[in-house]
Amino acid sequence: MIKKKICMLGSFAVGKTSLVQQYVNSIFSEKYHTTIGVKIDQKIIRYNNTDVNLLLWDIHGEDKYQKVKPAYIMGSSGYFVVIDGTRRNTVETALELQKMAAGIAPEAACIFLLNKSDLTDEWELTEEDMTTLKQTGFPVIKTSARLNEGVEEAFLKLTEQIMK
Repeated sequence: MIKKKICMLGSFAVGKTSLVQQYVNSIFSEKYHTTIGVKIDQKIIRYNNTDVNLLLWDIHGEDKYQKVKPAYIMGSSGYFVVIDGTRRNTVETALELQKMAAGIAPEAACIFLLNKSDLTDEWELTEEDMTTLKQTGFPVIKTSARLNEGVEEAFLKLTEQIMK
């Protein structure tokens, strides 16, 4: 069995924990629980006749009071950078985190997740934001942890990139 470390990066309350819980346990909770430090989950999947143990590092959200520790990202095979579509300020944080992660784990695969797609009528993202994200060259996938939309697709796509 192959083990692959995947990090969840983003601002606080963008839905990192909800995405992991939806993917691993098919659970969504309306209750907000702040992640302190890092919470590690795992899911074993079958990819191209190989068992892959995905070690999912749900890292606390970054804000002006708390920065993501580079040591959490070391050894990652891939990472998601999660953006809350209803909060435009999470885009800037996401871009900063992606640059930091690329410096620490340059070979790791990256995907941006635009979370809370079930609330698109409340989104604050502009066309300029979308263009900026696309210009990074990394895939951008819309997800909703609440409705389980795009979640399986996102994890499968990151696994495919990691296993290439």
